[in-house]
Amino acid sequence: MEYAKEGMYVGPSAHGLGVFSLRAFRRDELIGPIEGTVMEEPGYESQYCMEVDHVVMEPVAPFRYLNHSCRPNCALVELVVNFADGTADVTKLWLETLTEIAAGEEMTIEYNWSAEAAIPCGCGSPNCRGWIVAAEEQEKIEDNKREGGQEGNGPLL
Repeated sequence: MEYAKEGMYVGPSAHGLGVFSLRAFRRDELIGPIEGTVMEEPGYESQYCMEVDHVVMEPVAPFRYLNHSCRPNCALVELVVNFADGTADVTKLWLETLTEIAAGEEMTIEYNWSAEAAIPCGCGSPNCRGWIVAAEEQEKIEDNKREGGQEGNGPLL
């Protein structure tokens, strides 16, 4: 399955499907808006949903296939769109590069999950934390492991 859009495509990755670059990208380059459906249901979760500031979105391709890395080359950023007539300000979620990205390289983000939602990580980066979890939540996982907490394929807390 390939989905070509503005210099990227969806293809096979080590974790199922991923988003790959068709061309080189510079550092700090805006790649494109994250589009999808804002979910109004309290506690909505899915394999692909993204949450920013307590707003949950079910993204559409290609960005629904962004995989996690403990050393990501992209990040989600919020941009405010100011209309010329001054009638509205709309915040849009965009994908931005954190590093230079070579053609053919997988684009990744850091999921920043809570310790309660953490699962084992297999990103393979040199600084992999071992868990898909926000860096500031890593200590909670380590504390739980020291106290004899659960290990395995699910949440630790």
